[in-house]
Amino acid sequence: MPLARGSTSVGFAGLGNIGAPMVRALLAAGWAVTVSDLDAGRVQRLVDEGAKPAGSPADLAACDVLLLAVSDDAAVTAVLEGDDDGEGWLAAGASAGGGGGDRLVVVHSTVLPATAVRLEEVARDRGVALLDAPVSGGAERAERGDLTVFVGGEPDAVELGRPLLDAVGSRVLHVGPAGAGAATKLANQLMMLSALAGAHEAVELAAAYQVDEATVLDAVSSSTGGSWVASNWGFFDATSAAYDAAGTPRRERPWSKDLFEVVEAARSADLRLPVAALLSQVLADRVEAHAERASRGDGS
Repeated sequence: MPLARGSTSVGFAGLGNIGAPMVRALLAAGWAVTVSDLDAGRVQRLVDEGAKPAGSPADLAACDVLLLAVSDDAAVTAVLEGDDDGEGWLAAGASAGGGGGDRLVVVHSTVLPATAVRLEEVARDRGVALLDAPVSGGAERAERGDLTVFVGGEPDAVELGRPLLDAVGSRVLHVGPAGAGAATKLANQLMMLSALAGAHEAVELAAAYQVDEATVLDAVSSSTGGSWVASNWGFFDATSAAYDAAGTPRRERPWSKDLFEVVEAARSADLRLPVAALLSQVLADRVEAHAERASRGDGS
C-alpha cells in the first residue's frame, strides 16, 4: 500500500540547492518532514517554514522514510551505513524500531549506478526498501513540485513511495531496477552538458565575428541549433551563483561531479565515452568563468 501522510514519518537529509525546495514542496503537499543538514542555518530556515529539526541522528532514525539529497556517493553511504562517527540510518533505525510503518529510503542524490545497486541490497537485507530517484529540473521547479524524477527500484517499492514522489515531481518515471534511476540521470546530464559545451564554443565563435550572445541565442531559438540549454542560457549562471552563496565546492557541482561520475560509470561498464572524458576535464572551468563574468554584468 502507498504511504499515507497522516501515518508516515518522513526524514529529509541534505538541504542544499535542490533539497531545500524539495522539502518546501513536501510541506506544501501536507507532509510532516524532519530535516537534517550539516549547516544549522539551512535547517532553521526550513523549521521556520514548518519543518521539524532533527536534533540528533536518532530523530532521523525514528522516521519511517528517509529522503536524501546530500552531495555525493560518500555522503549517501555515510548517512545510510555510518562512518567513523557512528552508525548509519539503516542500523540505527532497526535498533530504534523506526516509526512503526513501512521503511523506505529514497536517494534523490546523483550517485553511481553501482552505488545504488549495492545500497539497495544492503537495505533489503535489513528489511528496508530503497529507490534511487535522482531528479532533474532545477531549484525553481523543485519548489513547485514540478521535477522530473528518474526512479530505479522494485515495483512494490515504487508503489510504496509514489505519494512522496508525486509531491516532488510532476513526471515520475519508473525506469528499471535499482541503479537504473542513477544511469538515466547520468545519461541526462551527459546530453545536457554536451549541449552546454557546444553552446559555449558557439557563442565564442560568433563573438569573434562581432555577434553578441543574445543575438546568437535568438537566432537559434527557431533553428536547428536550438536546445534547452540555449533557451535557458542564464540557468547555469544563476545555479553557479546559488552554489557560491551556499558555499558548495566547485568539484561538487553537476558540470564537474556528474561528468566524472559519467566517466566512472562508463569505465565500470567497459564503455569508451571520449566526449564525456574530454568534457570532464574542460567544461567546469568554462561554466564557472562565464558565471563570474555574468555576475560582473559582462556575461554577454
